[in-house]
Order: sequence, then C-alpha cells, then structure tokens
Amino acid sequence: MPKDTPTPDHIRQALATDRVIDITTIGRKSGTPHRIETWFYRADGRLFLTGSPGKRDWYANLVQTPEFLFHLKTSVEADLPARATPITDPEARRAIFTAILADNGRPASDLDAWLAGSPLMEVAIEEYAAAPS
Repeated sequence: MPKDTPTPDHIRQALATDRVIDITTIGRKSGTPHRIETWFYRADGRLFLTGSPGKRDWYANLVQTPEFLFHLKTSVEADLPARATPITDPEARRAIFTAILADNGRPASDLDAWLAGSPLMEVAIEEYAAAPS
C-alpha cells in the first residue's frame, strides 16, 4: 500500500475496485469507537454495507449514530468520514441485493435469505482524508 497521501483519483479508483475495508462505528451502548474489518459493495453507482444473513452490531451502532469512518486499506490507505442510511424499503432492498449478489457471483437462490436476514446500509462518503502514516 502506498504511504503517500492518496489523491482523490486514487480514492475513487479504490472505491470502484476494492472490497475489504475497516469501519469505525460508535458503540450504541458504550459510546466508544469500535473498528472492524468488513466488505463493502457497489450497486448502481452507490456504496453499501451488508453481510450474509444474521445480526450485526455494526448495523445497530450505525442506526444509533450514522456517522462513521470508512477506512480504505487495500490499494490505498485513507480514512473517509461517511454517513450510513438504513435501506428498509422492500423493493429497494430487493433491487440492491439482486445487484450485489450478481456482482459477487452469488446464486439468485440466495436472494430470499439475504432479504429476510441481512442488514443493508447505503454509505455516503463525506470527504477524502488521508490515513495517518
């Protein structure tokens, strides 16, 4: 990973190609920062956080406090202030999960399980800030 400050072009490229990131959320009960590794997904030019069906603490944390840090760490290192918005509309969830599963080579037969049990947040990146060296 480059140690130089990434340019906006490098960050845009990473957002278009990378998958593994860290996120730092604020604990809904503790009020302290929690950093975890996860994947992010793209669909229709938008960014999303989700996961295989199951309960996720990060989701509950983001419902409570939607502002978080989106840490690029694969092709570039950058800490990006972001805001999460839950996607709860059934038709929107179906369209987004259909695109995410197709993009990741998952069978369409997985769709119902993901719709029933997977959290889904849209991510809005607020600005580009370089990660500390």
